[in-house]
Amino acid sequence: MNQLLKQLTSIPSPSGDEQVISDFVKTYIDKEKRNWKVQPTIYDGADFQHCIVLVFGKPRAAIYAHLDNIGFTARYNNQLVKIGGPRLINGYKLVGEDSIGKIDGALVVDDDNNLSIEFNRVIETGTNLSFKQNYREDDEYIQSCYLDNRLGVFAALKVAETLENGVIVFSCWEEHGGGSVPYIAKFLWERYQIRQCLIADITWITEGVHPGKGVVVSLRDSGLPRKVYTDKIRKILTSKNIAFQVEVEGTGGSDGNELQKQPYPIDWCFVGAAEDHVHTPDEKVHKKDLESMIEAYTVLMQDL
Repeated sequence: MNQLLKQLTSIPSPSGDEQVISDFVKTYIDKEKRNWKVQPTIYDGADFQHCIVLVFGKPRAAIYAHLDNIGFTARYNNQLVKIGGPRLINGYKLVGEDSIGKIDGALVVDDDNNLSIEFNRVIETGTNLSFKQNYREDDEYIQSCYLDNRLGVFAALKVAETLENGVIVFSCWEEHGGGSVPYIAKFLWERYQIRQCLIADITWITEGVHPGKGVVVSLRDSGLPRKVYTDKIRKILTSKNIAFQVEVEGTGGSDGNELQKQPYPIDWCFVGAAEDHVHTPDEKVHKKDLESMIEAYTVLMQDL
């Protein structure tokens, strides 16, 4: 699909430890923005922690794509605790690095669901670990760790190439409960009065959502966006002949949940490709759904 996507999925950056992926994305933006249709104003640095905000032209809407991934933190004597909600399967390969050197070991889950890593030495307490990349691609599918949400980041960077008016937010901490979205939403409301938001993230293959059938518009999950806004999204996509599916769930969440809790009149809607093998090293997405996702964001940012 693209060398950029392979690079994005190769960079371990669990929630709270996003510096490496943030630096990579910022370097990519600095290099590529000269080829974009509009040169954005870039907000980053200490006031934004490891988040990056791109503002194009006269924005009316914002895309939120989180940078972080799920993972684990080393506790004591190679015990582990979860970052976010990774699937817990014996033998999953984990990688990281402490002051002694690189780590490449295997996840161990005992009968009581206690977690540890099988490795040839004791790992320093506080070291973060992520799934080891095994990137696979054929004519139909992409499969790798961290397609959630490096696909969202990838899609947002592709949309940036032609975006004339709008905001793209690369947020942090989403997989472990969030924390960056409230201050970014406040900034965008006070500076640009942004009240329309789209969540560029990855959802699940279910009995009602199928691979290869188009991007998913989520009507609800554990959060509840306003129907008038989700109807508006669907109307635009239908008018532009963009293939999409709808989703209704009672669990799961995204940066949209945080937007809903802010004291501003902000609308949000989750629009993203669906994957199989969620939160494993083998996340799998149909290429048509990624293409549909990029097309959807391109037209939505024009018409919202």
